[in-house]
Amino acid sequence: VLDIIRTIRDPEKPNTLEELEVVTESCVEVQEIGEEEYLVIIRFTPTVPHCSLATLIGLCLRIKLQRCLPFRHKLEIYISEGTHSTEEDINKQINDKERVAAAMENPNLREIVEQCVTEPD
Repeated sequence: VLDIIRTIRDPEKPNTLEELEVVTESCVEVQEIGEEEYLVIIRFTPTVPHCSLATLIGLCLRIKLQRCLPFRHKLEIYISEGTHSTEEDINKQINDKERVAAAMENPNLREIVEQCVTEPD
């Protein structure tokens, strides 16, 4: 799972989320919940407690994992506890299927997400 998300680029900086320590090995948890079905939990840490792009980073994590995970899964993405001023609101947003779908219908947002999740050549 970390191999899939480590190359996601930060929306503002040229660095990857792994380089910025937004995602690390310890932020990924995988639990078997059924026959060949897994619960994947990601807890990411924004670079600053008031990061305005935390929701967008969560969206990038969700989209990349939905596209790339080779097994059936349920996905939960959270901001690491105590690392963002509005973590509860953001957690709700990035785990709400309807809000995620609506966000990806926005052409500007979709373009930014695509730029962040596309593998470098």
